[in-house]
Amino acid sequence: MFVEGKVALVTGGAGEIGCAIALQMIDGGARVALVDSNAEAVRAVALRLGDAASWHVCDVGDERSMQEAVTAAEAAHGRLDIGILNAGITYARKPLVDFDAASFDRIMAVNARGVFLGLKYLFPAIRRQGGGSVVVTSSTEGLRGNAGLAPYSASKHAVIALAKTAAIEWAEHNIRVNCINPGPVDTAMMRSLEEAAISAGTPDIREKGVSIIPMKRFATPEEIAKFARFLASEDASYSTGASYLLDGGMLAGKMAMESR
Repeated sequence: MFVEGKVALVTGGAGEIGCAIALQMIDGGARVALVDSNAEAVRAVALRLGDAASWHVCDVGDERSMQEAVTAAEAAHGRLDIGILNAGITYARKPLVDFDAASFDRIMAVNARGVFLGLKYLFPAIRRQGGGSVVVTSSTEGLRGNAGLAPYSASKHAVIALAKTAAIEWAEHNIRVNCINPGPVDTAMMRSLEEAAISAGTPDIREKGVSIIPMKRFATPEEIAKFARFLASEDASYSTGASYLLDGGMLAGKMAMESR
């Protein structure tokens, strides 16, 4: 994949998917600027990745913090060619009426405002290189409603719209913008949500989740990372404004006819 010599900024860089994306980029010959709000964790990931990685503490939902992180990343590497806007949070499932406004605002601040600010401040840096690519992590929940996930689903719908709008506006600048929409991924975040469901009285939550996926398993972070690197690379040079499912067939339709 054609990412050799490029520099990629990865938000949510301390998480399992962010780290896996960074590894894929480095394996392809790129350097990475890891951005995360957890200073200790992102520093540890960068040290593990070696000289090809820098780390930058950032609250992606705070405008000044995001602007400073992008500026620092560009200064550290001399350029930015690729943005991977991957930072995201969620909460345990509950009915819409039981979510408080502060929780809704926090999810929107990280998941949606963070993508808006990332796009806004990455644009001039990538344009200075004559073009590049941005990949936004949305979700299957950005393509449907789902009971108990109102704020998360709303935020992920929003980032798809942001990515499509940026793709239209930036095509003339040779900057491509695409979305990936993972289904369940086997990460610490997913496991913590499962633990909350088990505590709430659903002991077979993993089995229920797997049962609606034709491939009968969750994705690995590496599978998401490989596709993100493909979209960021010149191998995907004619793809922009698109939204790609990575869900093992979950949203393709009904898995099988019910037995009669």
